[in-house]
Amino acid sequence: MRMVTGLSVLVLGAGGIGHAVVTDLETGIDRVDPFKDMKNRPRAGNGTNLLLVGTDGRDRITPEERKLYRLGGAPCHCTDTIMLVHLSADKERASVVSLPRDSYAEIPAHRDRTTGEQHTAHPVKLNAAYAEGGPGLTVRTVEHMTGVKIDHYLEVDFTSFMKTVDTLGGVKICTTRPMKDPYTGLDLAAGTHELNGGQALQYVRSRHIDGAADLGRMQRQQKFLASLIERATGSGVLLNPVKFRDVASTMLSSVRADKDFGTEQMLELGQAMRGFSPASSEFASVPMGNVSYPVKGIGSTVKWDEQKSEKLFRALREDEPLAPKRPARPKAVEVDVDPQRIRVQVYNGTAREGLGRKVDDALHATGFDTTRTPLNAPPTAPGTPPTAQGTAPDTPNAAPGDLKRTLITYDPRWDRSAKSLAEALPGAELRAVAGQGATLRVTAGADFEKVRKVRAEETDRGEFDTVTGDEVACP
Repeated sequence: MRMVTGLSVLVLGAGGIGHAVVTDLETGIDRVDPFKDMKNRPRAGNGTNLLLVGTDGRDRITPEERKLYRLGGAPCHCTDTIMLVHLSADKERASVVSLPRDSYAEIPAHRDRTTGEQHTAHPVKLNAAYAEGGPGLTVRTVEHMTGVKIDHYLEVDFTSFMKTVDTLGGVKICTTRPMKDPYTGLDLAAGTHELNGGQALQYVRSRHIDGAADLGRMQRQQKFLASLIERATGSGVLLNPVKFRDVASTMLSSVRADKDFGTEQMLELGQAMRGFSPASSEFASVPMGNVSYPVKGIGSTVKWDEQKSEKLFRALREDEPLAPKRPARPKAVEVDVDPQRIRVQVYNGTAREGLGRKVDDALHATGFDTTRTPLNAPPTAPGTPPTAQGTAPDTPNAAPGDLKRTLITYDPRWDRSAKSLAEALPGAELRAVAGQGATLRVTAGADFEKVRKVRAEETDRGEFDTVTGDEVACP
């Protein structure tokens, strides 16, 4: 969730801000030394690896914010979010890997930072490493689990998260279905929303929206970060020295970072942002094996898939991209139902010869399961749903109607499919027809121009469940 810290790494220095200004901003960072006395560390690879840690810092939230955003209860002094970020050696790609906080982990022997008691190596949930041994033990545990050497450590809490989002003017989030979580107070209708800092915090913290729990939560965090990058790179913040300073100082006001993350590192990493865009970032989650792995005294944990996760972390060590190579494609609107699962019969409702074929081809190219046999609609009163009495595909001797507006008719039982199809045909009229069955009908009207590209939320994310930022940010 506190992936805002990662953005601060990427934007610092990118706006052409001078060395002296960045040095001044650096003085506001709280320093920590997580690498002290560490031995037997993984071998360094190409590129730069940062561990981003978001802590449960609700003790710094105002009473009003606690009530409004449902942040009651005592802070757990543990990590609420853990992300491993790899910035490629050529500074052209940022790979962000979410590490589930409930991951099964075996932490090394250490001394408890609160009691001073010496502990032998033992199993825990990953987020407990911070509670027992702070940043140092967290870094040691992640390095042990991933084999990736951590170059820098960054930590931030609830307060800086909300302030950063507000300073940027909010973020745009798109959702294909209503989202409601009684625990965080999140309540979003389907559609596009501009979220302020507190609302964004609700969005990335919610775990009770559906059965996906932490997996769905991590995907929302990734979508949020992609939108935040798009807002930062597309709003002119980086080109406005005054605005840039406000954003950067807000980001760094409550950040904890390792003592070697200084001015030179900020400027060097910030240069990567000059040509950065959401497409430059990629987001993945650790491949999971058993999502309910029981551990005595701990409860249910998430066990990683050993072979697949090792392959993912090897790719990071070798500075390789995680997202599969895909051909360039137009940006698509996200829909609730995969177009491949939506059966469509196309009709031509006008005198335009070949229109039915044109619409069928366009829908099929977008992914819809069209019949590939478009029909001419029989003569009907305007707006009357077509029937199966249509003639052969676009034959010139047919007597089509004169439909002004494209019409989608559907059985109410397939309303989600109908709404997804309507996204591909902006301006089309939706009309429920009881008993029509699973096949949706599209009667092309005189207003038809083109089909808009759409894709489903559950679109395949490749071997490592990876997407690029432009695929998950709002269109």
